[in-house]
Amino acid sequence: MRSKTLFLLFSVALALPAAEPAEAARLKKFNDAKFGMFIHWGPYSLASVEASWPIMVPGKWGISEADYRALPQRFNPVQFDPQAWVRLAKEAGQRYIVFTSKHHDGFAMFDSQYTDYKITKTPYGKDTAKMLADAAKAEGIPFGFYYSPPDMNHPGFRDTTKLSSTNWRSEPQRPEWPLYLDYMELQLTELLTRYGDLFVIWFDGLANQQVYNGRRFHKLIREIQPGALINNRIGLTGDYVTPEQRLPKGIPTKGAAVGNTDPNDKGLANAAPAPEQFQPWETCMTINGTWAYNKNDTRYKSSTELVRALVDAASKGGNFLLNVGPTPEGTIQPEFQQRLRAIGAWLKVNGDAIYGTTYGPVQGLQWGRTTTKGKTVYLHVFDPPAALELPNWKAKVVRVRALNGGQALKFTEQAGKLKIDPAGLPADPHAAVIAIETR
Repeated sequence: MRSKTLFLLFSVALALPAAEPAEAARLKKFNDAKFGMFIHWGPYSLASVEASWPIMVPGKWGISEADYRALPQRFNPVQFDPQAWVRLAKEAGQRYIVFTSKHHDGFAMFDSQYTDYKITKTPYGKDTAKMLADAAKAEGIPFGFYYSPPDMNHPGFRDTTKLSSTNWRSEPQRPEWPLYLDYMELQLTELLTRYGDLFVIWFDGLANQQVYNGRRFHKLIREIQPGALINNRIGLTGDYVTPEQRLPKGIPTKGAAVGNTDPNDKGLANAAPAPEQFQPWETCMTINGTWAYNKNDTRYKSSTELVRALVDAASKGGNFLLNVGPTPEGTIQPEFQQRLRAIGAWLKVNGDAIYGTTYGPVQGLQWGRTTTKGKTVYLHVFDPPAALELPNWKAKVVRVRALNGGQALKFTEQAGKLKIDPAGLPADPHAAVIAIETR
């Protein structure tokens, strides 16, 4: 009985919820990837303002709605090199890319047949989504689309004779609303049929998500691209949930409250839950303080902060979707590139402790985190104490070694505790990793 329990705890395969074969395959692909690149890009980058919000909640951005809507007339990112973006993601160790096909402002970064408010009507004139999707396919990186159900530009979504700030939360009571849902279906069908196999459709429904009839669009996606994942921001849980700009306090479980921005998580597990109770999840986070390019925002997280955020997400079974906001010229700024490459350098040494792992058996450590793959537990040491001690330890340890260099480390097991001597563990400014092999 004891060996069976340990097998359940340390098996990545069993960490997936009970599911139909197609669902299980989608979730395994997602859970194994662990680290992705989010891209928020559009004409708003010209003004160094956030995507969409300057017309929805004006006041602090210094741009009028009329001026914001005129930005596409000047958008000409002639330095855009999609292959360079994808190769940067690979250097960073990111295993998938999610690109903003349309944000809340309604501007399409793809060549939609159903609107003139789109990238191919700018001076640039090219389908940036197609270019990036093709580059990702050529480099073997799974690719997906962010798509906003809210659309400030469509007269079916809201009365566009008024300023967006007066009615940006949608007006489903108007008779035009069914026409807007039809528009959504037409655009989503374009994305699902013209850009190859997709890894994910990443909705961002804001409030009142139930008004979008999520079941209709889940059905559409499942019929056209059954392998694509769907997140939880169109009124349904979908394949995974998405806390934003933060990491949950515990391991998300099915039915737990894991809000997009509300930090008051409820119902999360503080210890490794049963595999069937685990709720797949992903946090999205910025490198500085904004999603879009902003030349004035220099609040950059350090490489160490970002590596540790990735580790923290993995230790709770989640994924880390790290955002870049490219410049109006079409480049990714050096500060972002530097941090992404630093994460990639760390992953080249320690990737076994991240990719394909699930939540670790020991949670709540002040000085580190644990992840699990099969019968190996990885101990990520942030700020090493004099002695590394893991409480409530139940597995039988075969060997303990430093992941960097393979140096064997001394250990003792006694009274439900595993103690590891850190002597011989190579120092790492981000996180030193120890592999604990069990029976």
